[in-house]
Amino acid sequence: MKIIASTAHTPGAEGQNSIVALANDVDPRTLPLEGVTRIDLNFPKFTDGRAYSQAFLLRRRLGFTGEIRATGDVLIDQLVQMQRSGFDVAVLREGVDASAAQRQFDRFEGFYQGDAVHVEPHFAETEHSAAYAAELARQDSY
Repeated sequence: MKIIASTAHTPGAEGQNSIVALANDVDPRTLPLEGVTRIDLNFPKFTDGRAYSQAFLLRRRLGFTGEIRATGDVLIDQLVQMQRSGFDVAVLREGVDASAAQRQFDRFEGFYQGDAVHVEPHFAETEHSAAYAAELARQDSY
């Protein structure tokens, strides 16, 4: 996940169709996605998590492959869940140290459950890998 300081974030220009800022009370299924390359989802305060659901819907149900950017009241302790929900980029709120953000990702090496980006749970990936390795070994024995 890319981390951006609040001062480095540039919102989409008026009338620019490739970048869309979506309020957190709008259903993303109503958004025409043709030509959209970036969607900015807003967290008006860190306790309001509706943008997580929007990101998940955009990735999993609507198949959006462009950039999903978290804006607003974004704190570093939210970053891991944002990434698992489908966000690519997070714009940290004013005063939050971006250099501390990487520590959040270093704390968690992996997850047992699937998420918006890596759909299969960890055990299924392992099972598929083991089954694939066993099949290769079986074929090599001929």
